[in-house]
Amino acid sequence: MANSPKSYNQIPLDFRAPPPSPVASGRRSSVANDEILTEFLHRSLHVPDLVLPDRVFPRQNSKIQKLPKLDFDALNLTDPDFSEIIEMIAQTGCFELVNHGISRQLLSSAAKSGAGVFQLSPVKKNVVSRSADKLYGFVEFHGDEKESGEEFVWCRDDLLKSEMEAVWPDQYSNFSEKMENLMSEIENISEILLKFFHDSSPPKPRFPDDGATEKESAGSICYIYKHCPNTDTVPNDDQYTDSLRYDVIRMLIRGSEHSHTLCFHVCDGASEFHVYSKKGWVSFSPDESAMVVTIGDQLQTWSEGKYKHVIGRPIFKGELEDCISMAFLYSPPPLTPKDQKHNIISFGHQVLLVLILMFLYNLFSYVFT
Repeated sequence: MANSPKSYNQIPLDFRAPPPSPVASGRRSSVANDEILTEFLHRSLHVPDLVLPDRVFPRQNSKIQKLPKLDFDALNLTDPDFSEIIEMIAQTGCFELVNHGISRQLLSSAAKSGAGVFQLSPVKKNVVSRSADKLYGFVEFHGDEKESGEEFVWCRDDLLKSEMEAVWPDQYSNFSEKMENLMSEIENISEILLKFFHDSSPPKPRFPDDGATEKESAGSICYIYKHCPNTDTVPNDDQYTDSLRYDVIRMLIRGSEHSHTLCFHVCDGASEFHVYSKKGWVSFSPDESAMVVTIGDQLQTWSEGKYKHVIGRPIFKGELEDCISMAFLYSPPPLTPKDQKHNIISFGHQVLLVLILMFLYNLFSYVFT
């Protein structure tokens, strides 16, 4: 017993810290004594293969050859049956207007005059460039090889007139006159079409009690596009799809810039016309004698979603020279709500009010005296 403490002190203690663990060379679980648990962990922690969309681009629906045609002259007939065509227009959000009464000479003359706008020098275009403060002017494209074209926005604005007359003094008055004449005819047609849509399916009140919004009060506006051909190389299917995707995304982003009811597309010579919506896009071949009309966001709101808002774009293929297309966005001017008209006191009521006040004055004077 006396030697026990000495023996205890002489026995070395084998208590050493393990060396630092190296980086694991495999993916095996740390549970080494239970193969069943290890296999279960490897299966349960396996990340599944996710199938993600490879592109953010609207899907093309089945191609249609013709859009519904609305005969403008037939709107004046007595009790015509438009139920079928109304349903087709409501589904597609687009239609071709035939017999609209606008001469082809006026359409081609306005397009030809609009082509002269893009002949200005880059310095002059920068003077009338579009910004967040003004709706009109030249739209700047940031050199993308997929996009070849220019854009000019025209509207009835005194500042636009003064700026354009400064950089284009000799021809702007002629150009503006043609645009004004064409816009006036389109506005007259638009009012008749809106009445037709209203009578066919009464929408919400056109002018709500809170008055028109800022976008609604901007009036009508016109987008003039110059489509430049790519004569260097013939694009293949992939290049055409990339160019189309770039154009569609740009249009969808800018689609809500200007609120409108109807959009009239002047695109004589277009090989195709694409109609874009949130669900996808379709294409068709427009007729030369017809004017393509797309439904705007205002009409969709007033019809409580019956008429679908879409965006249209003409496509020019195989052209060897620049092509001009125009899109006229019609927005009705803000009007005073009808309820406010009843607040106006007529002259007869004013005379009657004066007589009543005089009678009450004499009555109170007689009573107090």
